[in-house]
Amino acid sequence: MKNQKIEVQGTLISISKGYAEEEYISLTDIARHKDSGNTDDIIKNWLRNRNTIELLGFWEQIYNPLFKPVEFDGFKKQAGLNSFVLTPKRWIESTNAIGIISK
Repeated sequence: MKNQKIEVQGTLISISKGYAEEEYISLTDIARHKDSGNTDDIIKNWLRNRNTIELLGFWEQIYNPLFKPVEFDGFKKQAGLNSFVLTPKRWIESTNAIGIISK
């Protein structure tokens, strides 16, 4: 993957190109703008949000024929609950998502 950087509100954000020329924006860089010491927590909290889950699931249903909608529905029902925690890796592995990569 080749990386490019853009500057957004004074923060450098990496944009990686995949093998099929798709582009991925670094969530870690965006989270680093908010709190550089807790980027993983920022991302997990973002993924807990019902609106985030619905957006990701909607995108996957359009662009990913191998997406698992039953698992997505389970996450959607839990989203927003205090006990609900979701990591990018769990989202990817459970739903067969392609819109987020974790490295």
